Amino acid sequence: MLEIKELGLSQPGTDAKEIVIAVSPAFGTGLTQSIKDVPLEDVLKELCAGIEEEGMNYRFVKVYNSTDLGIIASQGSKLAGSGICVAMQSRGTTVIHQRDLLPLDNLELFPQSPLITTEMYRTIGKTTAKYGKGESPEPVEILNDYMVPSKFLIKSTLMHFKEGKMANRDMAPIDLEVKF
Repeated sequence: MLEIKELGLSQPGTDAKEIVIAVSPAFGTGLTQSIKDVPLEDVLKELCAGIEEEGMNYRFVKVYNSTDLGIIASQGSKLAGSGICVAMQSRGTTVIHQRDLLPLDNLELFPQSPLITTEMYRTIGKTTAKYGKGESPEPVEILNDYMVPSKFLIKSTLMHFKEGKMANRDMAPIDLEVKF
């Protein structure tokens, strides 16, 4: 079972081997499953395993002041010792971001969360770690289905509203302790 404990305000990391996993306001508390009903615990386990397989470390940060994935990722990358962050909304939409990029720029974006498998999350973790090591990895192959937005519109909207209710524009990012 996923247990999340807030540790306090996040500070910029100093370890060049550190990747930040930044999550949205409702992640793991208000919402515990992705849009495809995959437990967020399983998603995090795979991301973490991929990062560890590449010899990198990770730190969890919750960003409360925005539900926008680009903002979450940008804030997370500024806190990462490596300057690299993998950020995720509760529904599973994911992005890999680098510190010196603008919020809407990114290294890789995975917008169709209903198509992302747990195996893909592990690959995303590995790829994120490779960026953190200064490598130029092959991009993660993404799947595309033009019907996904219409198939998941209502559920996505409801999840977004729940994220918004848990957002707090005045709150700085918080370090998390995550237990699986």
